[in-house]
Amino acid sequence: MSKELALFGARPEFDSPLHVGQPNLGDRSRLQARFDDILDRAWYSNNGFYLQRFEEALADFCQVPHVVAVTNATLGLQIAVRALGLTGEVIVPSMTFVATAHCLEWEGVRPVFADVDPGTHNLDPRAVERAITPQTSGVMPVHVWGRPCDVEGFEALARRHGLCLLYDAAHALGSTHAGTPIGNFGQASILSFHATKMVNSFEGGAILIRDDALAEKCRRLRNFGFAGKDRVVSLGTNAKMHEVSAAMGLTSLEAFAAFAGVNQAHFQQYRQEFADLPGLDLVDLEPAEVPSMHYVVATVDPRAGGLTRDDLLAVLEAENVLARRYFYPGCHRMAPYAERGPWDLPVTEDLLERVIQFPTGTALDPEQVHRIGQIVRAAFAQAGRVRAWLQADAR
Repeated sequence: MSKELALFGARPEFDSPLHVGQPNLGDRSRLQARFDDILDRAWYSNNGFYLQRFEEALADFCQVPHVVAVTNATLGLQIAVRALGLTGEVIVPSMTFVATAHCLEWEGVRPVFADVDPGTHNLDPRAVERAITPQTSGVMPVHVWGRPCDVEGFEALARRHGLCLLYDAAHALGSTHAGTPIGNFGQASILSFHATKMVNSFEGGAILIRDDALAEKCRRLRNFGFAGKDRVVSLGTNAKMHEVSAAMGLTSLEAFAAFAGVNQAHFQQYRQEFADLPGLDLVDLEPAEVPSMHYVVATVDPRAGGLTRDDLLAVLEAENVLARRYFYPGCHRMAPYAERGPWDLPVTEDLLERVIQFPTGTALDPEQVHRIGQIVRAAFAQAGRVRAWLQADAR
């Protein structure tokens, strides 16, 4: 017999909200010792000890020569856009967090949206090629869910058209393509260490760079354009990561393997919970290339299972499971980009109506994953009743 659903008046499965991404915390005692050391050093910002250690650890982890840690990933993208001298138009996916587009618009560059691949959910090089105009100066693919883009396809395209290639790698810390870490493709890649990312620095980001001159330019832009103690050589901003965030980032990075192990176990359990469930397809990621497994994402097919993605969300929310419909409604439907349409993005628009993200991370335990699985199975088993209930409620 199926579980009685809270949607119909039963007690919610969870007493308190279960979020998609509760913050992970590494070794608390080590973090506290680092905080104490920061206070003892009385050096809280401006290229301090822990910022340098964090950048060194990231460079080693990502196997890149240069890491420029910044206040957040959005500023990291803006700095990279400015450092690369991007102008006119840059082609991006709409199926991404709005910061991908906003960072360009903020820098006076027009985002142009191209469609994604239906299998990978990543920007499609063929769609990008169709969107290139004489005003195009670059392409900014996103490694969605941490799955690396078609890097060979994009590098060949960039060479053919003389374009800059900048990667939004906010999801992709630790990801590799054919064994090569993601920071080694394009001119630069930007990571996010927002509080809900697997590795977090409370708030933060980093620019991964291979070119010495570009790295130095990004460092100047991060710090008001200073080149030395009291010499300003260019325009710049204040995007310096402070010591407390760097200490948190370093502590969190040291726990990557432990965090990834938990996520991988949750992913495999979700796979079992959802096995042979018509209408729900888990987006399969390869742990060898995406070891973080930070995102548990599925697509919902109402023709196969009788429920839409939003029907399933309503069921889960009634049970205090706050699943998400990433990246709804899509950047191209948001201000200021919607008024520039219409945009021809059929694959993107289909996915935006069907993608759902489930909770994972260290705040979740296997028994909770099982309970989420039971809710989902009950929802599909009672699909007709769920649809009728929600349609009546809408009236």
